[in-house]
Amino acid sequence: MTDRDPETGAAKAQPQLVDPVMIAAFEGWNDAGEAASTALEHLELSWDATPLGSIDPEEYYDFQVTRPHVKLTDGVTRKIEWQTTRLSVATLPGTDRHVVLVNGIEPNMRWRAFCREILGYIERLGVTKVITLGALLTDTPHTRPTPVSGISYDKDSAGELRVEPSSYQGPTGIVGVLQNACVEAGVPAVSFWAAVPHYVSQARVPKAAVALLHRVEEVLDVEVPLGGLPEQAEEWERTVSEMAEADDEVREYVRQLEEQAAIEDADDEVVEADGDAIAADFERYLRRRGTGGSGN
Repeated sequence: MTDRDPETGAAKAQPQLVDPVMIAAFEGWNDAGEAASTALEHLELSWDATPLGSIDPEEYYDFQVTRPHVKLTDGVTRKIEWQTTRLSVATLPGTDRHVVLVNGIEPNMRWRAFCREILGYIERLGVTKVITLGALLTDTPHTRPTPVSGISYDKDSAGELRVEPSSYQGPTGIVGVLQNACVEAGVPAVSFWAAVPHYVSQARVPKAAVALLHRVEEVLDVEVPLGGLPEQAEEWERTVSEMAEADDEVREYVRQLEEQAAIEDADDEVVEADGDAIAADFERYLRRRGTGGSGN
């Protein structure tokens, strides 16, 4: 397979990257509240990512479901823009390391072949770690911090990235299939999933996107500028609260969820944290924010 420019279709030279990590998110089943795709798009803009390549959609997408768009290029000329999965590359702030961003749409068919194409990029670019982002609908209340679960499918990745191996059994999406393909290929991989309240009608949930970005910060140990997302998250929460207050049934349901969440927090087993680990985490946080240590 030859890498192609996503705009012109011309063959592209393969860049030489430094210790690259890949971050991927896919619209569709894996993307409740558009949280994962919003987080990925935010990273593209914040890190000034440049196009790297794209997946030929012909083999993987049903165009009656994932329809191409008509685009005006000069106000008159009509151009067909095919919806697909695109890759871009950026340099992690404050480092010489690279990050490969995969902004995708869940394929309609041939998932194993699709993952082989992604693995081809991983091999050619020398990607050392893969992070996938997802979001799912749950019974979490919108008033509490967005829960984010870290999922790893092998013990080595779990230890390195400080998450638990997955015990989930049931239907999966392209995120789960790609995760498994990476593990089988020997590539350390982790997936972060934000929990989105299932009773929220708004399509976009910026609060969940912010929660995912915080986990990306932790794994990469770099600061991710959040821009206007925190303000959008606050506005989203206010809007949902106003809607809930206007509906007696929804208000009561949210109250019950809050009570249940408080009980679960109280019942959680308290694990004694290692002081050195806490200090190291705090130092990393200060370094990401450019404030340095306390000096004491």
